Amino acid sequence: MSRSAVARWLGMLCCGLTSLLTQAQVLDLRGYTDATGAITVQYQGDTVDPYFALQALGVAQSHGLDISPYALAWARWLAQRYQEAGHIGRYCQSGVKPLTTWRWCKPPDADDSSLALWLHFLHRLPSSVRDQLPIDTLQARAAQDLRQLNNPATGLYHVSPHIRHSLFMDNLEVWSAWPSPSLARAIQRTFWDPALQLYRVSTQASHPHPDTHFYPDATAQIYPLLWDFPLPSGNVQAHYTRWMKQHRARWLAQSGHEFPWGLVALVAWRQGDMPSVRCWQQRALPHRHSALWTVTDEVIAQILPRPPLTPPMNSPSQENCT
Repeated sequence: MSRSAVARWLGMLCCGLTSLLTQAQVLDLRGYTDATGAITVQYQGDTVDPYFALQALGVAQSHGLDISPYALAWARWLAQRYQEAGHIGRYCQSGVKPLTTWRWCKPPDADDSSLALWLHFLHRLPSSVRDQLPIDTLQARAAQDLRQLNNPATGLYHVSPHIRHSLFMDNLEVWSAWPSPSLARAIQRTFWDPALQLYRVSTQASHPHPDTHFYPDATAQIYPLLWDFPLPSGNVQAHYTRWMKQHRARWLAQSGHEFPWGLVALVAWRQGDMPSVRCWQQRALPHRHSALWTVTDEVIAQILPRPPLTPPMNSPSQENCT
């Protein structure tokens, strides 16, 4: 083969690999979005909860996926409804496909998280997209609404104007979107139990502490690692190892019966725990796009390294995925 032919072949190979890499980095939400720009919680679902869409897009963007095919349409969709209603709600599909519309059907159940994620999403939009939105008005309104949820006595955020207690995971998500030393101190002061070496999940006196439910009690303990929140001990690996020892089997058993909690798999991947990642893929991916699979799980499935088509000898077996 001549040098010119080799050069052409290498050029084609290089371009082909570049094309594949570029394609792999683009988020694919087919089945979770429609022509209006709505992003549903489930595959071909009939419910839009902006919290899930904003969480999914934020996780995708922060882990290198290109969200541009959906960013502007989703921003316009939510901005229109936010401005009309004066708050972020939840929406249900009305009518018969393809002539369907989205109507407000439920109040939000996580105003604090949703507003913080909405603000963060708007802030991270490229200027070409921001220029097509009433960006200053949207950001000012969302910032005002979020400030109204802040409790000066504790430094924490209430769930909503009507739910006047604070949740650990919600406040972590507010902090992740808008890190603040004062909020970090308030979270640590209010929720950390030094005697039991774990986090309370709520300021509600009626919520048992400690409790044994996987959600929210067990999931709350790994949430700081998801958002890089500073732990009291500073030892992330020890905290992660302890969580997996206590909750790994129950987490992996969720798939097919409850939501699979792909966010935990994302933490495992970031901690370099590939056996747990592969176990989650083994258990969860057969239920992909099912009613118990959220748009956040879909984003995480696209972030994680693809499982091998033919399991190698060192892949996790069924026995050690329990």
